[in-house]
Amino acid sequence: MPGRFFIGREINMNKILRRAAVFAAAALFLGQSFAMAAGLTSMRFHSGSEHDRVVYEFTDMPVYTTAISGDGRTLTLDLADTSYKGFSAVPAKGSRIESIAYNKKGKHLIVTMKLKAGLSYQVRTLKNPTRLFIDVLPDTSAATSIAGTAASKPAVTATKGSSTGMPGTIDGDYVQEIEPGLTEHTYVYWDDYGKVSAWLLEADPARYRLVPTLAKGKIPGREAVSGIVARAGGVAGINASYFAPAGDILGVTQINGQTVGTTYYTRSAFGLRKDGTPVFGKISYDGTVTMGGVSVSVAGVDCERGADSLVIYNRAYGSSTGTNEYGREYIVRGGRVTDIRQNDSPIPADGVVISVHGMAADELGGVQVGDPVMIEENLGDGWQNMDFIIGCGPRLVENGRVHVTVDEEDFPADIRIGRAPRSAVGITKDGRYLLAVVDGRQSHSVGLTLTDWAKLLVKFGAQDALNLDGGGSSDLVVNGDVQNSPSDGQERLVGDGLVLVKK
Repeated sequence: MPGRFFIGREINMNKILRRAAVFAAAALFLGQSFAMAAGLTSMRFHSGSEHDRVVYEFTDMPVYTTAISGDGRTLTLDLADTSYKGFSAVPAKGSRIESIAYNKKGKHLIVTMKLKAGLSYQVRTLKNPTRLFIDVLPDTSAATSIAGTAASKPAVTATKGSSTGMPGTIDGDYVQEIEPGLTEHTYVYWDDYGKVSAWLLEADPARYRLVPTLAKGKIPGREAVSGIVARAGGVAGINASYFAPAGDILGVTQINGQTVGTTYYTRSAFGLRKDGTPVFGKISYDGTVTMGGVSVSVAGVDCERGADSLVIYNRAYGSSTGTNEYGREYIVRGGRVTDIRQNDSPIPADGVVISVHGMAADELGGVQVGDPVMIEENLGDGWQNMDFIIGCGPRLVENGRVHVTVDEEDFPADIRIGRAPRSAVGITKDGRYLLAVVDGRQSHSVGLTLTDWAKLLVKFGAQDALNLDGGGSSDLVVNGDVQNSPSDGQERLVGDGLVLVKK
C-alpha cells in the first residue's frame, strides 16, 4: 500500500507538472502577444503655415510602413498588430490634408490620408512618450517613407533653416539646431482658451554674447528688430525694453556701463556683469548732480525734459539734445562745465549735457563755466560693475520657480491682466541664454497670462527669467527671418533689442 500510494502520487505530480508547463507556455505566449500589440491611444492634428502635422500616440511603437499613390494624392500608413480600442479620431481637414480614414484589416490598422496635389511627406518617431509624426508639406522638401519598429527609430535630419524641426521631449515641441550652440524650439499646444504658439531660442554663452542695441544706434529712435539685429551683425535677436512713442527707453537701462534709460518705478531687470555673470533683481534709479555747491535730483537720462526738472543727455542720445528754448544747458567735459547754452546743445562724445528747466534751472542759476561737476548714480545693491542692464519686468522666474512680481511693481492693467503676446529673456539651468516669444490675439495663438508665460519658461528649463515688452512689440528674429507672427501684422518699430552675436 505505501508503495502504490507513492507511485500514484508520482504519476499525479507528473500530470500536474505537465499541465503547469502547458499553462505557463500559454501564459507566456499570451503575454508576448499582448506585449507585441501596440495600442493606439490618441491623435492630434495641426494645420500651419509650413505643414499639416498628424501626431499618433501609442503604448508601444508598432511596426509600420508608408506608401504614396502614383498621383501623390493618397498616403497610406500600415500599422501592423495595432489595437485601437478606445481610440477616437480627431477630424483632420487642413490646408494640405483633405481627410483621414481608418480601416482594420486582420491585425493591421490601415490609415488612409487624402492629400491635395503637389505635396510630400515625412514620417518621424519619438520615444518616451511613444509618438509617430506625419508631416505633409510642399514637394520642395524630400519625402521620407520609412518602415519602423519599436526597436528602430527612423533617422531624419532637420535641414538648417527648416521650421519643422525634430520632435522634442515636450509634447508639441519641435527642435532644430540653427548653428552649433544655437537651438530653436517651436512649441504649439492647446489649452482651455485655444491654440498657443511659442518660439524659444537657446544660446551657448561660450559661443554667443548678448548685446543690447539701440534702434538706429541712438535715442530717440525706433526700428524693427530685424533691422536692429542686422546692424549689430547678430545671428538672432528679440525686442527688449518698454519705450516712449519717440523711442526713449522706459526702464533703468545701461549699455557698456552707460545709463541710457530710467524710470520712476522700482522694477525688475536683467543684466550681465563684466565677467559674464547674469544678474536678475529689482532696480531703481537715484541720480544726483552737484554743481556750484548745489545738488539737484536727476529726473531722467536720455529722455524728454519735463517741467522743473534736470535731465542728463549723453552721446547715446545722438549729436544734440533737441530741447526747446525754455531751459538752460551745461556742457560737461572732464568733470567741469565747459559751456553754458540755452537749448539744443551739442552732446560731446567724451562728456554729457545737463539740461534744466524751471525750478531746477533756478537752483543752478549760479553755476559758471569752469565749475566742477559731480554726477552720482545709484541703482541699488548688486548692480555694480555691469556690462549692461535691461530694466523691464515683471520678474517671471526665480531659482527655477514661477515668481511673477507684476502687482508689487505697479504695472498697468494692459500688461498685468489677460492673455497677450509676450517676450522674455532668461537663463536656463545649464547656463544658456534663453530668448522667447509667444504670439497672441490671433487665430493661431491666443496668447498667455504672465503666470502661464512663466510656467512655460520653467517647462523649458528657465532658472531665471524677465518679462520684456510684449503685445505688438513681441518679435523674435533668427538669421534675418521673423520666427513668430507679430500681432500688428508686421514688425513693430521698437526702441531697442537684445541681440545674439557670435563670439
